[in-house]
Amino acid sequence: MTGRAATPAPASLSVRRLTVTQFRCYERARVESDGRPVVLTGPNGAGKTNVLEALSFLAPGRGLRRAALVDVGRRQAPAGTAWAIAAELETPAGPVSIGTGLDPAAAESGGSRRVVRIDGRPADSQAALGAHVALTWLTPQLDRLFLEGSGNRRRFLDRLVFNFHPDHAGHLSAYEQALRERARLLKDGRPDPAWLDALEETMAADAVAIAAARREMVERLRAADSVAEFGAAAGDDLFPRAGLALSGAVESWLADAPALAVEDRFRARLAETRPIDAVAGGAADGPHRGDLLVRHAGKDLPAADCSTGEQKALLIGIVLANARLLAAERGAPPLLLLDEIAAHLDRRRRAALFEEIVALGAQAWLTGTDAELFAALGARARHFTVDDGRIHEAE
Repeated sequence: MTGRAATPAPASLSVRRLTVTQFRCYERARVESDGRPVVLTGPNGAGKTNVLEALSFLAPGRGLRRAALVDVGRRQAPAGTAWAIAAELETPAGPVSIGTGLDPAAAESGGSRRVVRIDGRPADSQAALGAHVALTWLTPQLDRLFLEGSGNRRRFLDRLVFNFHPDHAGHLSAYEQALRERARLLKDGRPDPAWLDALEETMAADAVAIAAARREMVERLRAADSVAEFGAAAGDDLFPRAGLALSGAVESWLADAPALAVEDRFRARLAETRPIDAVAGGAADGPHRGDLLVRHAGKDLPAADCSTGEQKALLIGIVLANARLLAAERGAPPLLLLDEIAAHLDRRRRAALFEEIVALGAQAWLTGTDAELFAALGARARHFTVDDGRIHEAE
């Protein structure tokens, strides 16, 4: 493997040691890093994506596969065994130790509860992770983001929001729980109006917080215009500027009225649509119906009508724009988990992506089946081979 320029300074947010136990295909595995980007190559099914999934649990949420906690444990592990992830990180505020996994007590009883420890002390909730780790990911499943339903686009946008507002996850959880409970009461018939009023008040407050955070994120990305800068820096429109917008009732109301007025309007809307929602289930309006609208700005074309390569380039551009914003606000870009990132990228786009990762000072974790696709990174990255649940540094 041929070296390129001198080894860059380590990222200011980076994983220096990752240890996984009884996780997916790994009985126990460890990866040591020095802050440079990390490249994991090997055949399909070797366990590369499992490493990225383990890293994704360093942030609040269900990880990049959105799997149930009981499903990520090693299948060959003895019954009642809990999976665990431990990481030593360097952050702008100094070293941080994070441990998370399935609660051993829950594992023994067949339950499902995730525990988090930060610097050896139990955290009150997963939200505490957001104060230390910002990360985002791109997986092959997201290659169809612009072609499939709005739910995946909402989750993609929410992942970007989490890095700026860790409490966003709590608002989403509370809203969805109240939405389900309201739907259950309406379906049962003759619900207690006072209880419905209380649920809808909760929904209104959380809905406005969710929609406002999403609007802020989209506005930040538009104002920064970082996607355009990235393409221009490469001397071509390699990663085209993305035109971003939001659709949704609450989102549109916030453009014309203050938050408290929108809460009142949405609460009234929920009360008005109770008969309809009792038949249809859910709620006719709300942030669970919103959508992220993306266009290729240069061509003034919806992302769904662009080529596969252009769609991938648009996605990468949005993620890198978010990373630039985070670097400016938090003092460090996020960890970037880029699974099979070389797919649908030609040589020039791959080279431009690698240059941007290094220029950002981001620790990216990249996977692929062909080590040659990452040769341009040379000594600017750590290179590992993964095969049959074993991880070795490449020679």
